Amino acid sequence: MGLSVLFFIKLSLVAFTLASPEPAPAASKKAGCDTMCADVKISYPFGTTEDCFKDPDFLITCNTSSGFPVPYLGTKTTIQVLNISGVTSELLVFTPVYHHCYNPEEGIYWRKGFRAPPKFAISNKKNDFVVVGRNTYAFLYDIEEKRLIGCNSECSYDESVTKGSCSGSGCCRTNFGQPIRNYTNSIFFYGDRNVLDGVLFNCSHAFFAKNGTFNFSDEDFDDLVRLERSTVVLDWGVDETKSCGGACKDDESICEESQSVKGYYLCKCKPGFEGNPYVSGGCKDVDECHSINNCTASAVCTNYYGGYTCTCPTGQKGNGLKNETGPGSDCSILDPDSNQDWRVITISLVVAVALLVVFTLLFALCWAQKQRSLRQLRERNFEQNGGNLLLQQFSQRQGYTERAKIFTENELKNATNNFDESRILGRGGQGTVYKGMLPNNTPVAIKKSRVGGDPQNIKSFINEVFVLSQINHRNVVKLLGCCLETEVPLLVYEFIDNGTLLDHLSPSKKDCSITWETRLRIAVETAEAISYLHSTASIPIIHRDIKSANILLDHDNRAKVSDFGASRLVHLDEAQVATVIQGTIGYLDPEYLQTGQMNEKSDVYSFGIVLIELLTGKRAFKFNNAMASHFMSSMREDRLWEILDKQVLDEKKNAKQLKEGALLAQRCIRVNGEERPTMKEVAMELQGLIVMEKHVQGKDKDMMVEESEHLLDHFPNDGYESASASTLVTSYDSTQKQVVFEIIDSGR
Repeated sequence: MGLSVLFFIKLSLVAFTLASPEPAPAASKKAGCDTMCADVKISYPFGTTEDCFKDPDFLITCNTSSGFPVPYLGTKTTIQVLNISGVTSELLVFTPVYHHCYNPEEGIYWRKGFRAPPKFAISNKKNDFVVVGRNTYAFLYDIEEKRLIGCNSECSYDESVTKGSCSGSGCCRTNFGQPIRNYTNSIFFYGDRNVLDGVLFNCSHAFFAKNGTFNFSDEDFDDLVRLERSTVVLDWGVDETKSCGGACKDDESICEESQSVKGYYLCKCKPGFEGNPYVSGGCKDVDECHSINNCTASAVCTNYYGGYTCTCPTGQKGNGLKNETGPGSDCSILDPDSNQDWRVITISLVVAVALLVVFTLLFALCWAQKQRSLRQLRERNFEQNGGNLLLQQFSQRQGYTERAKIFTENELKNATNNFDESRILGRGGQGTVYKGMLPNNTPVAIKKSRVGGDPQNIKSFINEVFVLSQINHRNVVKLLGCCLETEVPLLVYEFIDNGTLLDHLSPSKKDCSITWETRLRIAVETAEAISYLHSTASIPIIHRDIKSANILLDHDNRAKVSDFGASRLVHLDEAQVATVIQGTIGYLDPEYLQTGQMNEKSDVYSFGIVLIELLTGKRAFKFNNAMASHFMSSMREDRLWEILDKQVLDEKKNAKQLKEGALLAQRCIRVNGEERPTMKEVAMELQGLIVMEKHVQGKDKDMMVEESEHLLDHFPNDGYESASASTLVTSYDSTQKQVVFEIIDSGR
């Protein structure tokens, strides 16, 4: 049976599923399960009662409070179900729109969007992320893939928008490369938020919308009823085990991994069958002779269990298939006067001679062709992975090419046991990291980049290789080499064996948490590494993603700055560089987020957040993007000692250091970048704190404790600037042209 036949079979499966009700749940389920709610067909694994669905994620609540039945997903009435497709594993739903409005009389009004159950994902192929509003920047943060997705809607007056157009003036839309499951929403107002033309509400909206279902109008700005709900396509999966957890009940069903809901699996009927694979007897044999009938008019179609055949009548030749072309495709009458035996012998001899010639040539050319194919594949991969770009970069910077070794694919496969999943150290936005062991017993970390032919990702990969090849610092992770002959490029680093700083800030490790002395040394080493990137490297380097997850610790808790995929080289004549905003929520410089202008002070802000983490023992993302404002507020209200980590606070001899460290962190996270210190100044001040400790150790112990306790009871708000802090989190100041960031987390 040819590929075309399989294609028609798949079409028939889809048509049959959409046109006919799916089979009822198996007899093992209670009889009487509802199969309809309004005009929506419901079949297992979905159900309306406990004995009719697979698990609570597939509960359909048929709500009749409005006087007529309305199906909802789960027990809440936020996600209305419009259609359930078992063949394509899709759910068409109505979902609430995420509103964020400003009322001059009542202040801020906002409403969260929606959250689907864990076994559902927002389809990237059939939905867009849409933002509607005046002077609005909205984005969502994909928690699993650690990426930002958003767009900017600019417009000051309603006359500047074009009805039906969603290209950036009053409305913008963007797609996303992978399905999304776990995420947070944020909307930022900027510019004038005053009432326009007497309109009471100035609203912004962010939502997902099925392709082709949203038609923009200027009425969408403030008409909350018009933008009450949005049509969204959800993909779903049934289980987290490769066997589908026994969900595939029919003998003619198969279990496949979901391409949309990562880690989950789906059940499908085998080719030649259609129906519901989740119930026993649900997959029925397709009568291809009735539904497809790909046989010619003179051929006889015979259906059998799982397939069909086309047979020419007695006395005719051919295969009887419609979609086949050439001699013998259709049924034709045999020539009774021809010598069939002679024809068979002649054809057999011709075929045998042809095969002998072909195999002889293949045998002679096999080795050469194989070597040529392998060489071409390596060259093609080298070019696609940016090898020529990397060589061009190295040629412009003579002397650096000897620092990185070019590894072969076999060397790295042997080092990682063919990239076994047990060797995975972690996954990030730029790729997956494996632990490997070289033949000389040197442990290494091998990063498998997610390039996949995307020019932007290739540029990030080549950028990281080139940046790291120029860095030689004891507190920066060392690049040992790379491999470009594979389908995706590979980077080889020195192996750092004690995890990340973020791991050591976890509340689960409080009993063995690092001491203040070690934390201070980590801060000094990190600051010195960043200062080296800014000031000492031959071309200044801005990291752009300083965070505790990118600071590795070795067995002696020595800091190593890592992950340069988002870094930029800045020439001496460039004060600022305009770039696409990159970084991690919670560590992003608000000035950089507002203007898109990158400079060295952006790294200073991010380091300030890391320093606050070291002081408080809390992780930035646990504060829903508000660690900076929480810290500044605590400083203003003289509550520093309430937010410090109890372990470092109990070490009373460190009170002076803690105070000075907090003041330094406060300066680093000022809203105005020009008011922040340089990383060189930060490193020097932190070194001064270590010198201070050595000086204090020479004092009388009782005197030292007495001074520390005095500091604990009398801590002033030295150097605190309340205007800068409050501007970040409260209101818009038209005289200073500041931006208000209302960061609201709607994720789990």
